[in-house]
Amino acid sequence: MSDQPLVALVTCSQFPNLEAYDAVLIPRLKSMGIGAIPAVWDDPVVDWDAFDLSIVRSTWDYADRREEFLAWARTVPRLANPAPVLEWNTDKHYLKDLAALGVPVVPTIWLEPQANLTARGLHTRFPALGDFVLKPAVSAGALGAGRYTANDVYLRGRAIQHALHLMQEGKAVMLQRYLPSVDTKGETSMVFLDGRFAYAVRKDAMLHGPESAEGDRMYQEETLQGGYTPTPEEMRVAELARGGAMEAMGNPIRPFLYARADIVAGDDGQPVLLELELTEPSLFPELAVGGIDKVCRAIAGRLSPV
Repeated sequence: MSDQPLVALVTCSQFPNLEAYDAVLIPRLKSMGIGAIPAVWDDPVVDWDAFDLSIVRSTWDYADRREEFLAWARTVPRLANPAPVLEWNTDKHYLKDLAALGVPVVPTIWLEPQANLTARGLHTRFPALGDFVLKPAVSAGALGAGRYTANDVYLRGRAIQHALHLMQEGKAVMLQRYLPSVDTKGETSMVFLDGRFAYAVRKDAMLHGPESAEGDRMYQEETLQGGYTPTPEEMRVAELARGGAMEAMGNPIRPFLYARADIVAGDDGQPVLLELELTEPSLFPELAVGGIDKVCRAIAGRLSPV
């Protein structure tokens, strides 16, 4: 180890220089006496032992290579968040665990590939009215997700083919009714750093139409409204989700370095959890007052012993 701590901001080959929201951290960390460089997770040349801390950031390609990604994570000696957290969080069945712990989550129907559902079997499980969303249980950035209208015969057929395609690939499928509040109000993304709420932003809807069975294989960018002050009800749901995840992980000594709870309003106007991102969430530090400093201070704190 050098006298100056060195941090790896882990990315993928499509973004070797990181996304902009992560690249802004490098000069601020440098001013704090901490070196930080991008490192591609599957680059065989990278020596992960050389880093005092490795932080997963723009690894958008893990969804199609999850087992390989998790095998890599288990070899990294100082990884935040660590491999067991990534294993739990990269499969959205974790929402079942959180719901069992009392966290209000978006109602979800799970379509498992081993059920060998036919087109008719899928048809009977789809809602009769309104819009709904299909997505694989392992995905990043709405990759492979589609929004469909239940009472449109053509779109319902597209949805059935989409689900069949995913399940034939051995992928579990999530079916969720699309909540209208996502279009009218957007999503609230609440960022926690080292176990404490740091700031929140608002995002616009990401899904505006159907996804073909083959799918658009590009990661979909999130459209942001700006910084936001969450309501007490949103704070409660986000804290329940973060605490539930800690419980599911056996209450580790140190909290997650970073966590992002995505909250939407349900039919009754009350907030529900859409996702809890512990793997590679965009943290949007530029949009929050002092956000860059908050993220960098959390990283600096993680370089100290427990």
